[in-house]
Amino acid sequence: MGIFGAMTTAVSGLSAQAYALENISGNIANSQTTAFKRIETSFIDLIPDSGPKRELSGSVTGQSRATNTIQGQISATSITTNLAVNGDGYFVVQQPQGFIDGQPSFGAVNNFTRRGDFTIDANGYMVNGAGYYLRGLRLDRTTGNPLGSSPVPIQVTNDVIPARASTQINYRASLPTVPATANASSTVPGSELMAPALIGSATIGPANSSAFVSTSVAGGSVTVYDALGNQANVQVRWAKTANASAGPPAVSDTWSAYYQSNSTAGSETWTRIGGDFTFGSTGQLTSPTTNPVITGLTVNGTSVGNVTLDLGTSGLSQYARADGTVQVTDIGQNGYAVGELMNVTITDAGRVRGNYSNGQSVDLFSIPLASFNGDNMLKRLDGGAFAETSGSGPPIMGAPGRIISQSLEGSNVDISEEFTKLIITQQAYAANTRIVTTSNSMLQETINMIR
Repeated sequence: MGIFGAMTTAVSGLSAQAYALENISGNIANSQTTAFKRIETSFIDLIPDSGPKRELSGSVTGQSRATNTIQGQISATSITTNLAVNGDGYFVVQQPQGFIDGQPSFGAVNNFTRRGDFTIDANGYMVNGAGYYLRGLRLDRTTGNPLGSSPVPIQVTNDVIPARASTQINYRASLPTVPATANASSTVPGSELMAPALIGSATIGPANSSAFVSTSVAGGSVTVYDALGNQANVQVRWAKTANASAGPPAVSDTWSAYYQSNSTAGSETWTRIGGDFTFGSTGQLTSPTTNPVITGLTVNGTSVGNVTLDLGTSGLSQYARADGTVQVTDIGQNGYAVGELMNVTITDAGRVRGNYSNGQSVDLFSIPLASFNGDNMLKRLDGGAFAETSGSGPPIMGAPGRIISQSLEGSNVDISEEFTKLIITQQAYAANTRIVTTSNSMLQETINMIR
């Protein structure tokens, strides 16, 4: 049985090396496949039962060994929805069971992949090059918190985001100690102050508009929005009403702020913002101590509503300035018009963000990553996807890997290593054929003995 055993053992060797060659071939063929994980070949010796003094080397069989935990090189792309995972983790994906009226329908079974060449299809779904649909957690557009804990197919629609009325104006500025008004004269004390007849006026109408502008300085402008997204340009002017040096009795440097509520020629109207603004000897604001509210802000008939003038903790001050102008360092607001979807980007936190024509960006979905206790026991599927098995264990959501946008993970195949294995496999296969031919020659010699 020794010669026959040697021959059958050599045949098992040929079979195992052929299996290894098939894996090498597949690895080389997929050396440029996105996120492909090469298959190594493990050789398992098969030992027949025999006595201690009659043990044999035994035959061999080939088995696959996965390399799912070995990462490929990450390279940048120009597509914003291309994703790569740096570290541990898999994207949660599904393939549709079918299509109904052009829309995909999905089952309840998730697959997993590291192939992140996702693009947005005609229906707004994020689909990779192998036809797998990315799944994520829907986010509340206001709070950014997840809505539920089960991933759903990520679909970015072209819905507009509604307008938001302005409720706050952020304002930071430094007022001049001596404002350079049109009426200011270095030889006339107090000429830089607001016209006495206008001091304390809640509204300055067309008849006094010119006098007001001549005794005030510009304080910047900002565009605000009403609930329907209509724009209103808020022009701010500051008028100084009292100098601390004018006492006794002791007074503070005092200012009044106004916004232009009507800019129509011949009907110019200015409306006061809050009460007096007073400053101490160090130039810091002493009153008001809370942010003033512009009640019923209306510009040229566009009613915005109540708007808070947010001055921050020390956003408004008064210092000597040679040019006598107001130095506005920040002016903004929190409203916006209706917006249309312009493009989609992925943040470093793995959130699908819609960028809209009104300048707003809204996080729509969060992309979770799944991990497994037995990564290399996952079942391989077409297109670089995997299915969970009893050996891999169930998916664990919240893998520590980091999602990198505009990037792709390459294949973990090393061509030089595969060619080295190819040479070794070829030599081993050839050696096994020599065992077959040698065994055959020995059998022929045995047969010739009886002739």
